[in-house]
Amino acid sequence: MEAVSTFRSFGGTLSVHDHDSAVTGSAMRFAVYVPPQAENGPVPVLWYLSGLTCNWSNVMEKGNLQAAAARHGVIVVAPDTSPRGEGVPDDESYDLGQGAGFYLTATQEPWSRHFAMDRYITEELPAIIAANFPADMSRQGIFGHSMGGHGALTLHLKHPKTYRSCSAFAPIVAPAQVPWGIKAFAAYLGEDRSGWAQYDACELVRKQVSGAHILIDQGLADNFLEEQLKPELFEAACAEAGQKLTLRRQAGYDHSYYFISTFMDDHIAHHARALG
Repeated sequence: MEAVSTFRSFGGTLSVHDHDSAVTGSAMRFAVYVPPQAENGPVPVLWYLSGLTCNWSNVMEKGNLQAAAARHGVIVVAPDTSPRGEGVPDDESYDLGQGAGFYLTATQEPWSRHFAMDRYITEELPAIIAANFPADMSRQGIFGHSMGGHGALTLHLKHPKTYRSCSAFAPIVAPAQVPWGIKAFAAYLGEDRSGWAQYDACELVRKQVSGAHILIDQGLADNFLEEQLKPELFEAACAEAGQKLTLRRQAGYDHSYYFISTFMDDHIAHHARALG
């Protein structure tokens, strides 16, 4: 692990790091905010998963999270959204390839050689965090935005004992039913849709609910709402399965970080309460 940059912020420290990933077969970059409370011992860990085209910098620079993380005493880890660099396959469009990992393990060439973001986040990066930061790995939560909201929901539902709390901003809740997800899943997983369900939050929650109370904020002025996001599908699936969910529809808010930063404090407080 190589330190790229370090900044003091709200009494804590934001640091950016590079390392070579065995899981993705590429160099990876991530950021970590450590609150001032960590000087007295390990603190809970929140994983923030970003959306299409984004990386660690979007939330750390525009998400308004450091003040809330310092107030509530939680570490926030922001991984990248995909492997990147020379030799990593890409696509001309923004919603496939580099920057669009969809938090899954690809089975189709050429993507299968590098694209395994779910394994990177659940297996490899936690070991790095545990070894290098004052993190209480028995208290972890996960949240994210858009494609990252999809990642947060699916990883929480598949690993509820690891990620004890979960929330999302404008998540893709039913990727197998919307253009973004259909395009990505067909490329990464193949045309056989039987393999898609393991990465679809609506399908996962119907099989097994978690013990957490999931929080979702969705802006009603979001231009992706009707075609790509469809939160009502997850709302219905949770009601059918008995999953605790609070879905807040926020009038006037769009898909941007102006929306995310407005409700960031609420989300970190939600996780802090759940993680004690």
